[in-house]
Amino acid sequence: MNAPFNQRFDDLDPAQQAGILCNDPRFQQFVGTRTIKSGVTVTSSGCAEYIRTICKVTSRRQLTHNPDAQARFQSLRTEFDAWTGKITTPR
Repeated sequence: MNAPFNQRFDDLDPAQQAGILCNDPRFQQFVGTRTIKSGVTVTSSGCAEYIRTICKVTSRRQLTHNPDAQARFQSLRTEFDAWTGKITTPR
C-alpha cells in the first residue's frame, strides 16, 4: 500500500486509506472472498461500494468525520490485516 508523498499509511485520514485500499489487489481479493467466493477479485469500484456498505456511509469522505464509520472501517482494516497475515489474529 503506497501512501501519497511517502506518508505512513496509518497517518492518512480514513477516506484516503479507503481509496488506497480499493486499488490494492490484495484488498480486492479480500473483498471477493467476503462477497462472492474465494479466488474472485472485485474491482476498485466494487471495493468502494463494499466499504460504504460495511461502514454505513454514502461516501468514503464521510469516514473522515463520522466516528462510528471510522470504528467500522478500523475493524475492517484489522480483519484485512489478519487475512493478509500482517497481524496474527483480529484484535
